[in-house]
Amino acid sequence: MPGSEHSQLGCQLSDELRHYYLDTMGIQIWQALEQPVEDTTADHREDKNRIWQQLEQTVSGCTKCDLHQSRSQTVFGVGNRNARLLIIGEAPGKDEDLQGEPFVGRAGQLLNAMLAAIGLQREQIYIANVLKCRPPNNRDPLPAEAQACAPWLQQQIALIQPELIFVLGRIAAHHLLNTDRSLASLRGRTHQYAGIPLIVSYHPAYLLRQPVEKRKSWQDLKYVKSFLDSGSS
Repeated sequence: MPGSEHSQLGCQLSDELRHYYLDTMGIQIWQALEQPVEDTTADHREDKNRIWQQLEQTVSGCTKCDLHQSRSQTVFGVGNRNARLLIIGEAPGKDEDLQGEPFVGRAGQLLNAMLAAIGLQREQIYIANVLKCRPPNNRDPLPAEAQACAPWLQQQIALIQPELIFVLGRIAAHHLLNTDRSLASLRGRTHQYAGIPLIVSYHPAYLLRQPVEKRKSWQDLKYVKSFLDSGSS
């Protein structure tokens, strides 16, 4: 990632967030402690929940791009924060903007059916978008808007540490993989994002417009199931 993006992210991390990420990556740092701290699972879970709350609160007040002027609310993300599978879409639509949750319209209903077809429910996974605010008239996100939102998604990925990232749609794929290649050329292979396996498929909204492509999407879903099944054995 470009150095400017790293510096931008670093400026936004509290000391607590920064120490958490370093610890997650196995990097130990010396810091002065006012009193001994007992590292227990319960303490770690409490710290992680507090970091999530801090991040969501920060995102809800974000004014880094002009999209905050037209949004009803931010769409942070939803689901299991310890999920093995992270699904990333492009941006909120009208329904998502009103309800504050990703994939709740017709595309969300199709996504639910797609997940059910491989034995998954929304509650088992985490769902987020590249953008946390809806672009007017559902237009494509501008590069500057995606750049402004990038630190939020990066922090979500670092907190969840999923085993697999399932990216839906051309725009999300281009952003995460830093490429402008066609979606067709990105499908059917495993990519990497920050050391995490990543695969690409069609956005459910596109499948509603082009149902003939559902067969290809099913191939991608079967790969997701195969990956998760092999990891759980």
